[in-house]
Amino acid sequence: MAAFIVRRLIWTIPVVLLVILMTFALMKNIGGNPFRKTERAVPAAIQANLERKFNLDKPWYQQYVLYVKDVVTFDFGPSLARPGQDVNDYVTAQFPRSIKLGVLAFLWALVLGLPAGIIAALRPNSIWDYGVMFFSNVGFAIPSFLVATLLIYYFSVNLGWVPTSGWPLGVWELDSRVILPSFALGLLPMAFFARLVRGAMLETFQQDYVRTARAKGAPERRVMVKHILRNAMLPVVTMIGMDIGLLLGGSIFIETVFGLPGLGRTAYESIQNFDLPTLQGVVIFGALAIIVFTLLVDLLYAWIDPRIRLT
Repeated sequence: MAAFIVRRLIWTIPVVLLVILMTFALMKNIGGNPFRKTERAVPAAIQANLERKFNLDKPWYQQYVLYVKDVVTFDFGPSLARPGQDVNDYVTAQFPRSIKLGVLAFLWALVLGLPAGIIAALRPNSIWDYGVMFFSNVGFAIPSFLVATLLIYYFSVNLGWVPTSGWPLGVWELDSRVILPSFALGLLPMAFFARLVRGAMLETFQQDYVRTARAKGAPERRVMVKHILRNAMLPVVTMIGMDIGLLLGGSIFIETVFGLPGLGRTAYESIQNFDLPTLQGVVIFGALAIIVFTLLVDLLYAWIDPRIRLT
């Protein structure tokens, strides 16, 4: 297991460097003037001083080396849209709020998606199965921002059941205001899990080791838990790493629609304000978070299936 962990850690190094390179190249090709806040042109002398201050007067390869050095030391520089405030301080302040939203959305997917898939697999071609598949198709088809808008309109504006104003800023602070945004963000992974668990379980039912266990007289509960559910969870665990990226990407729309503070809304505002250092910090910070969570998923996968440790 130790060798498996070391191999996975080594593989993360080129991935991080590739993410930094792609982010740097993307920001270099956006174009425009990040120091121009209005239609008035920035005087040439001031423009030159600003470019010198932020190392923009150097060749691109020197800028990239300096940028990698800053990222390795977790120094994303000052924010252009928020004078006197570093990107590190702002991003680290918003990150726990996005994590809270993502965790709650993931819990919706686990609490509703997994049982729905299990019920559909246990009762194939029944009304339960058709209902779960219909729900799954709806979850795939409707974009998250439309779900968020409909939830706000029906449950907050018309019925007044759930307030949407404000957001619990504390990491562990929860109230009814978190219900709608977390559900809207968790609908897509919820549909993923339901369909994935159903398919994995139906396939596992046909495996020889399941027939053998039942032929030996093993209790059905033990067959279900030890043989069917455990093996059916392997593709679900694989999807967890991908869903983390979906949750972070979808949070941009959800946080914007609901007016929530977080990394997604920060990225949106940074694009509007042409605040490239903050946008770079959000993108790389989010990518690093995905890499870390994916590494944890790999370790969980290796724990469930020891054969993975040999790859």
